[in-house]
Amino acid sequence: MSEKPKFAVIGGGSWATAIVKMLCENLDEVGWYMRSKSSLDFIKKHGHNPNYLSSVEFNLKQLKLSNDINETVSNADCLIFAIPSAFLHQELEKLTVSLEDKIIFSAIKGIVPETSLIVGDHFNTFYKVPFNNIGVISGPCHAEEVALERLSYLTIASADAEKAKMIAEVLSSDYIKCTISDDVLGTEYAAMLKNIYAVAAGIAHGLGYGDNFQSVLMSNAIREMKKYVKKVHKMKRDINDSAYLGDLLVTGYSVFSRNRLFGTMIGKGYTVKSAQLEMSMVAEGYYATKSAYFLNQQKGKKKAKTPIIDSVYEILYENKDPRKTFKKLTEKLD
Repeated sequence: MSEKPKFAVIGGGSWATAIVKMLCENLDEVGWYMRSKSSLDFIKKHGHNPNYLSSVEFNLKQLKLSNDINETVSNADCLIFAIPSAFLHQELEKLTVSLEDKIIFSAIKGIVPETSLIVGDHFNTFYKVPFNNIGVISGPCHAEEVALERLSYLTIASADAEKAKMIAEVLSSDYIKCTISDDVLGTEYAAMLKNIYAVAAGIAHGLGYGDNFQSVLMSNAIREMKKYVKKVHKMKRDINDSAYLGDLLVTGYSVFSRNRLFGTMIGKGYTVKSAQLEMSMVAEGYYATKSAYFLNQQKGKKKAKTPIIDSVYEILYENKDPRKTFKKLTEKLD
C-alpha cells in the first residue's frame, strides 16, 4: 500500500453520500462508485447528488466518479461499502478484480440475504479478505444530520487498531467524532438488530401505542440485543455504549429513520409490498428480520429469547395481524 492510501466509497444512497462528504473534509481525492450513470452525470454537472442529501455540495475536483465498480476498486487501497445489504451480492458479482489486498470497511447495517452472513463474514468467505483487513463503521449517526453538519458520533470497529485509527482520522471533523472499538462482530450484529427494533417501534407507533410503551419496548430491545449478540460472539462489552444503545435509540426514535417509517406504515395497515413501493429508500430491517430470526432458530435449545424479533418476523413474513401480535408481545415485556 502507498504511504498515503487512496479511499473510495461504494454506493450511491444517502449514507454513501454522507460518507463521501466526511472524507472530502480531509482528503484531496475520494473515489466514488455508484451504479446509476444518470446520477453520476448529474453530479458532474451540478455538484450534488440528485436523489439523496441533495443539499450537500461537492467540490468536483476532489471526486473520482465512476459507474464501473472495477475501476473504482482498482484505484483504491481502502474501500468503504455503503450499499443496502439486499443489493450487495449483485454489485459484487460485477467484480473482476481481487479484493484480497484491499482494506474493507462496511457501513452496511444488515445481512447479505443470499448467504445469511454479516457483511464482514461475506467478504472473508467469498472474497478472501483477511479479517484483519475488515472493519465496521457504525452509528449512532443519520446521514441527514451529517448533511446538516450537526454533531454526530461514529464507532469504528476493527481487529487492527491502527486501521481503525486510520479510518477515524479521515472521517473525523468538527461535526464528526469517532470512537474506536475492537468488537467487530458485536458492532456489526448490533447495527443489524437495531433496524429490526426500529421496525418494531414503528409498528407500535402505527398501532397507536404511546411514549410510555415505546420506552418499555426500547428497554426490552437493548436487553434482547445483549442476549442475542452474546450468543453470537461472547466477549466483554458494555451494551450501553453508543455503538449499541445509542444506535438503537436514534434508529428507534428519529424522524429520519426509514426502518421506523416502514414499521409505522405496517402498523397503519399497509402490506409489506405496498410499504416498500411507497418508500424511496430501502428499509434494512425487513431483510434483517428474516436473517436474525433464522440464525437464532438454528441454535436450537441454545437460542436467545427474542420475543420482539419473533413478533416482527410473524408480522412481516407470516402475515400475522400486527394488533393481535403486539397485544401478545405486551404480555412478554417488562
